[in-house]
Amino acid sequence: MDPIRNPYAPGAGQRPPELAGRDRELDQFAVVLERVEHSRPERSLVLTGLRGVGKTVLLNALRSAALDRRWGTGKLEARPETSLRRPLSAALHAAARELAPRHRAPERVDEFLAVLKAFALRSNPADAKLRDRWQPGIDVPAATGRADSGDMEIDLLELFTDAGALAADVGAGIALFIDEMQDVSAVDVSALCAACHELSQNGAPLVVVGAGLPHLPSVLSASKSYSERLFRYVRIDRLDRTAADHALIAPAKREDASWTDEALDQMYEVSGGYPYFVQAYGKAAWDHAPDSPIQAEDVAVAAPDAEAELAVGFFGSRYERATPAEREYLRTMATVGENAPEAIPTADIAASLGRKPSSLSPARDGLIKKGLIYSAERGSIAFTVPHFGRWLRSQRTD
Repeated sequence: MDPIRNPYAPGAGQRPPELAGRDRELDQFAVVLERVEHSRPERSLVLTGLRGVGKTVLLNALRSAALDRRWGTGKLEARPETSLRRPLSAALHAAARELAPRHRAPERVDEFLAVLKAFALRSNPADAKLRDRWQPGIDVPAATGRADSGDMEIDLLELFTDAGALAADVGAGIALFIDEMQDVSAVDVSALCAACHELSQNGAPLVVVGAGLPHLPSVLSASKSYSERLFRYVRIDRLDRTAADHALIAPAKREDASWTDEALDQMYEVSGGYPYFVQAYGKAAWDHAPDSPIQAEDVAVAAPDAEAELAVGFFGSRYERATPAEREYLRTMATVGENAPEAIPTADIAASLGRKPSSLSPARDGLIKKGLIYSAERGSIAFTVPHFGRWLRSQRTD
């Protein structure tokens, strides 16, 4: 098979050639957009799921849907221990630029940009020298007395209110997309929830769409008790068999190629239906197959190459970020959880290591902060990466 024509595309956040199995989420978001446009009450959206299930891809697809309806959009990726002010300012600046050409009053756009600049400048340390102060790329003077108090909850509400008003002027809305939302700081999460709560009560045309790991709902709930009702939570899971097959068949058909039923059986077994793995194994199988249709034997021959690439880029890179104590914790998780891969009791891990659970808290907390595991339920933890336990069990102890 010609590798140049290989249609499969494993990559972080890279849209696959066929976005299979996500029609329901896209249809639901289309309803959200239309309801907001008609001043109907609607909740913001939170997508949760493991690594490799396509949250970022879906987030980008939802953003495209908003752009198709001529909304203003902005996207940012949260980072641990980093304030939202700068990335959020950039995201809202992008949204304003998308709306500005359709606004009949350029001075109204400038007024919003002045407030946005005031909000952004509060990210500078108070004692920073003038030459060291960060300047947002907004070509209007900063406003005073609006979104510049330094209190994130007050400032964000005022900023979102003005952003929604700007969108309403042109009969559209603003959608903000936040990836890795579980990494937003506690202070900023609280402010974000409070702002969304107020805007939903006022019917402002601004929605937030967040994506994060499975424990994101608990992060939001710990910040504001009403967050359980504030957002619509959508769990993004692996593809069912029909969708996984479609993700392979449709791109191949466009290249005048096909898969045998036996090859599709084999592909679902090795990939588990996880979108990233479907693309990784699909790409390897295409490159190894001598001709079409791709056979089960081609999948079997290609699987070691796909697994070797996953071992370095998907599993190994994450494992390398862990300290020796954290690696010991991960390996023990893999061993203890071999027959219970979803949620592993922390007490069982401690017993296997012959340690008190409290003595393992630093390792566990470090792994949670690095996004390698999450608290699945009280007293239990789980891997954020599918098949990570299986990979760990296949490795030699270092």
